[in-house]
Amino acid sequence: MPASLNEIKTKITSTGKTSQITGAMQMVSAAKLQKSESAAKSYQVYSKKVHDVTVDMISHDTGSSTNPMLIKRPIKKTGYLVISSDRGLVGSYNANILKNVTARLAERHDKPEEYVILALGGMGADFFKARNIDIAYEMRGLTEQPTFDEVREIVKEAVSLYQDESFDELYVCYNHHVNSLISEPRIEKMLPISVDGQEEGASKDLTTFELEPSREVILDQLLPQYAESMIYGAIIDAKTAEHAAGMTAMRTATDNAKTVINDLTIQYNRARQAAITQEITEIVAGASALE
Repeated sequence: MPASLNEIKTKITSTGKTSQITGAMQMVSAAKLQKSESAAKSYQVYSKKVHDVTVDMISHDTGSSTNPMLIKRPIKKTGYLVISSDRGLVGSYNANILKNVTARLAERHDKPEEYVILALGGMGADFFKARNIDIAYEMRGLTEQPTFDEVREIVKEAVSLYQDESFDELYVCYNHHVNSLISEPRIEKMLPISVDGQEEGASKDLTTFELEPSREVILDQLLPQYAESMIYGAIIDAKTAEHAAGMTAMRTATDNAKTVINDLTIQYNRARQAAITQEITEIVAGASALE
């Protein structure tokens, strides 16, 4: 019985230490979430302005632009930029987007040759590699608050692959942050850039100005910024969802650890009481035998 009591006590101590770790990780994720939400909110102002100007430019384009981001061609191969995390301990965050992308591939493509993956995040890259899915580009170790320089590298690689006809269209796949408890998978088209289904002429005031140099030249400078804003916005959104998922997962783990500790404590007290009762019984029996 003493060995059993020691074993239960060891489990209580071990679970308590685990609870402290998960509690600390919850606080870290909560701090990151708050910072990420603030960054995402501030970025939306810039993103909307770039979006409105780009939509206006494209909607008034005469068709003379040769920018590769606007060129449409027959779809022979589709690229998917999948944003995942580099680590686990984020609940169902990675599972949700990877499951959604896998379902999309099965639904829209009959054979592997029809699509290629650009993996942003180690969990996604490892997932697709394990299934022998072609990965054209891979990036790991993205910072918690990505900079535009990091995004430019991704956009440059994506545009280069698109221009080289490694794929004929590109979709960005990520988890959209709704709140601290909910995120929803999204798959949005990035290349070729188009205003189809969008509010054409969102910036009507621009049409009253004569632009120098020409619209085509300005558009060539603007499109990379627009692509950067799309991917950067998706990354910030995905990072916010990741921090929220991590906070929720660690809170759940902490609560579960406390429940386990309570159950083990009850089990320990019962075992200890049983041991004491048995010792008393043996003492009484021994004393009776001496009489």
